Amino acid sequence: MSRSGRQAAAPLEEDSAPVRRCDHPGCAEAGLFRAPRDRTLKEFHWFCLPHVRAYNASWDYYKGMGPNEIEQALRADSAWQRPSWPLGRLGGASRFDPDLLRDPFSVLGQEAPTARRRGKEATDTTPPELRAALDLLGLTWPLDQTELRARYKDLAKRHHPDATGGDRQAEEKLKDINRAYSLLKRRVPNHRPAPAQAETAAAG
Repeated sequence: MSRSGRQAAAPLEEDSAPVRRCDHPGCAEAGLFRAPRDRTLKEFHWFCLPHVRAYNASWDYYKGMGPNEIEQALRADSAWQRPSWPLGRLGGASRFDPDLLRDPFSVLGQEAPTARRRGKEATDTTPPELRAALDLLGLTWPLDQTELRARYKDLAKRHHPDATGGDRQAEEKLKDINRAYSLLKRRVPNHRPAPAQAETAAAG
């Protein structure tokens, strides 16, 4: 027993241990490579390298199976040999409601609310459906048409093909800018409301 209290390692096999011979008839080489005997993949032949290559090249997993059996085996393999059912078969008799996956306020894409973020969101009046467009243009809410047009002209000029030498990424960026501008142009008022006016409107 070793001083550390751990079991001693198992002794190495002796060089004189018998070597498994290749299963190919008449071959005296060592059988170092296994190959399946049948489709159960539980029993194996042992061959030398040249003979295992020849065996694998001629071996047919589906040999002796009819077309229906082959199709069933392929279907089972597509599900890792586990039972499977069509979507919704075991989830109840009612049809799947696609509205369950709707996320109109992008809640699933947001970070967990911290105390600081909750305080900021409580005073944020940005319409949720406009936030992505505002972020793309680098604008904040509220804004007016004058500010929106000025920002759009600056970005459009910066990403125009004439200014970027036909850069493909800049062209795709310009398309996104145009989409964001079209969305915001329909929602942004002509003039930004003054704070006093906004409070009066809220009180009314």
